[in-house]
Amino acid sequence: MKAAEIKEMNPDELQGELETLQRRLFDIRTQAVTEKLEDPSQLLKAKKDIARLKTVLRERELQQKPTEVEK
Repeated sequence: MKAAEIKEMNPDELQGELETLQRRLFDIRTQAVTEKLEDPSQLLKAKKDIARLKTVLRERELQQKPTEVEK
């Protein structure tokens, strides 16, 4: 998932996608433990996608709050 695609999503879509990716990461980790994971790079990709989503969510949260300096 590209950062540009993520930035175009609305907050509800971001939350839904985040939950989906977290479930997917759990499934991938379960497969890794039971040695049924065919592509180990899926773990890294899922983690990076989750980090991108959380970064965009945090950026938007900070934009909405006034900073201490502005008060």
